[in-house]
Amino acid sequence: MATQAEFSKPLVGPRLMIAGFVLALANFMVILDTTIANVSVPHIAGGLGISPSQGVWVITSYSVAEAITVPLTGWIAARFGAVRGYVFSLAGFATFSFLCGMSNTVTMLVLCRVGQGICGGPLMPLTQTLMMRIFPREQQARAMGLWSMTVVLGPIGGPILGGWISDNWSWPWIFFINLPVAVICVFAAWRMLRASETPIQKASIDVIGMVLLVIFVGALQLMLDLGRERDWFGSSLIAVLGLVAAIGFVIFLVWELTEEHPAVDLRVFRHRGFSAGTVSLAVTFGTFFASVVILPQWLQFSMGYTATEAGLLTALNGLSALVMSPVAARLVGKVDGRLMVCGGMLWLAFTSILRTTWNIEGTWWTFAFPQLLQGLGMPFFFIPLTTIALGSVDPSETASAAGLQNFLRTLGGAFAASVATTYWFNQTQANRSVLTGTLNDPEGTMRALEGAGFSHEQARGMIDQLVEQQGTMLSTNHIFLVAAVFFIAAALMIWLVPKPPPGAQGAMGAH
Repeated sequence: MATQAEFSKPLVGPRLMIAGFVLALANFMVILDTTIANVSVPHIAGGLGISPSQGVWVITSYSVAEAITVPLTGWIAARFGAVRGYVFSLAGFATFSFLCGMSNTVTMLVLCRVGQGICGGPLMPLTQTLMMRIFPREQQARAMGLWSMTVVLGPIGGPILGGWISDNWSWPWIFFINLPVAVICVFAAWRMLRASETPIQKASIDVIGMVLLVIFVGALQLMLDLGRERDWFGSSLIAVLGLVAAIGFVIFLVWELTEEHPAVDLRVFRHRGFSAGTVSLAVTFGTFFASVVILPQWLQFSMGYTATEAGLLTALNGLSALVMSPVAARLVGKVDGRLMVCGGMLWLAFTSILRTTWNIEGTWWTFAFPQLLQGLGMPFFFIPLTTIALGSVDPSETASAAGLQNFLRTLGGAFAASVATTYWFNQTQANRSVLTGTLNDPEGTMRALEGAGFSHEQARGMIDQLVEQQGTMLSTNHIFLVAAVFFIAAALMIWLVPKPPPGAQGAMGAH
């Protein structure tokens, strides 16, 4: 989509600076919303009277809806124009943000988060397209640098801002804060960007492919989110959802591989470099995102941290990633990208192993140190992996490949968060049962506590709390051990990518 830049007259002077800032700000807001709810799950669960695992639906529903609408971006831009698509998507995002804040049931909140994701998905590639249109050719690299900074800073700001708002205001304000930003961006874009509108044409859309995509992805995500609450396949609903997801996926594959203009061009998987690189990226990002969802919940529910403290700790890896991003970017093209990716993923595995040694006596800095270390390795897998995967496809397929890669990356994060959260809660319950059966002289401990002035119920509560805390700690350690295994597997998978020719560059960051 960015290749259309030559058909537009670039902006100049203050008008260019303001327009570039408005586009970057809109993209930052959409990226921010992928993580702003992570640390607010305990507050949302408490406010709506739901379980923490149900609170995770607020995160996964947004990610899935966002991923599904990314393949529609090209059609939206061609049929309505990139500027109109941007303005209407942003207005829809603001509307659903308001409705999220007004939600008083988990059903309403999840549905509104789906609406947010549907409107937010096209905004990321549309802002990138418009950046390339309004900036002169000689400044387009700088424009993409500004755009990329929002992608890096969004996940950093989300946990910090979400935690602070939840502690000092109330959780609905993590959605209400989008409203003034969206209003400013819509007004400025409509005034300043109409002259940069992309050509409009009667574009066809693979309706059947999109319907099949929504059906199988939606059924699979519902199965993952509801499975733990409904006893998995002991429930007829979960069994039906699983069957619909499986059949829908098979039909989707057949349809998209035979459709002349597919919604998702699966033919790009014929390139071994793209296949291995994209699957490796989806596994790595999914594993990373799952830990980002679980970590703040553990800190708040089990360790007694405030949402602000959990948000600051969660965001530390983003700060160190920001510092190392320029270093990794300079090495691209000079060092074998596969070596950089493998090293970055193995570094993530190392920091996950460090977390398996955590215990309930740990301090804030005990938990913060691996976070800081983890961020140092993130740019070394993300930046070159995107480049070498997209560099493996034909130039005419770059846009389709980039959209598919972004789709699978986002979807991988949503699926992994659901699976990991379910596994984490199940492990906690299993650990609690084991620990309860192996307590040393619980009656003696009860008598000692009662002798120290505690009532019988207070003493029982203290023992229960300790067992629960230890059980959660063990399951958290186990989650990070499993994460390390997945990081190592992804690091080995990258060597299936053929060695790129010297100087080969993909369309890094494209959608």
